[in-house]
Amino acid sequence: MIWIYIAAGVALYIKMLVFPNPVLEVGESAIVTAIVEETGVPNAVSGIIFRNRLYDTIFEVVVFSIAIMGARFLLADEQPSGKIHQFTDQPSIVLARLGATIAALIGIELAIRGHLSPGGGFAAGVAGGTAIGLVAITSSAQWMEAIYQRWQAARVEKVSVLIFIVLAVLMLVGVELPHGEAGSLVSGGWIPVLNILVALKVALGSWAAILVFIRYRGLL
Repeated sequence: MIWIYIAAGVALYIKMLVFPNPVLEVGESAIVTAIVEETGVPNAVSGIIFRNRLYDTIFEVVVFSIAIMGARFLLADEQPSGKIHQFTDQPSIVLARLGATIAALIGIELAIRGHLSPGGGFAAGVAGGTAIGLVAITSSAQWMEAIYQRWQAARVEKVSVLIFIVLAVLMLVGVELPHGEAGSLVSGGWIPVLNILVALKVALGSWAAILVFIRYRGLL
C-alpha cells in the first residue's frame, strides 16, 4: 500500500512541474480593484474574508469555538497539575512582559485598522492571544484565573460569537451599513465591526485555552 502513496505523490509532483496553472483572462489587479470597490475597504483580503467568502468565515469562528469547548471537555476529568512551569529569572520576565505589551498594542491596531492595512480580526486575535500567553508564563495562574473571572471573559467571548453570527446573517441577506469614504477609519460597512468581534473571540478563546492547559498540564 505504501507504494501506492509514493506513486501518487510522485504523480502529483510531476503534474505541478509539467502542467502550468490555469491563468484567468482577467488581470489580477482588476480582480483586486473590483473587490475593493464592492467592499469599500482598501484591504482586499478583509473584503474577501468578510464578504466574498463570509460563509467560510462564519464556520471558521464556530469551529474555533468548538475547539476551545473540546479542550475544556477533554481535560475536565483530569487532575490539575501540581507544578506550573514558568519563567523565574528577572530578565526573561521583563522581556516576556515587554513582548506582551507590544503584541497587545499590535493586536489593538490590527483589530481597529485591519480593514485599511494588512491584518484583520484573526491576526489581531492571534496577537492578543500571544500577549496573554506571555503574561501567563510570567504571572501567577491564580491571578490569571481571577482576572479572567472578574472581567467575565467567557461571557464576552460567547456574546461576541453570537453578535458576529447575527451581523454575518444580516450581511448575507443584504442588510449593510453605508460603506463610507474608502480609506477612512469608519468605512466598509459591517467589516470593521466584524474584525473587532473576531479579534475578541480569538483572543479570549486563546485565553481560555491557556488557562485550561496551565491548570491541567502545568505549561502552555
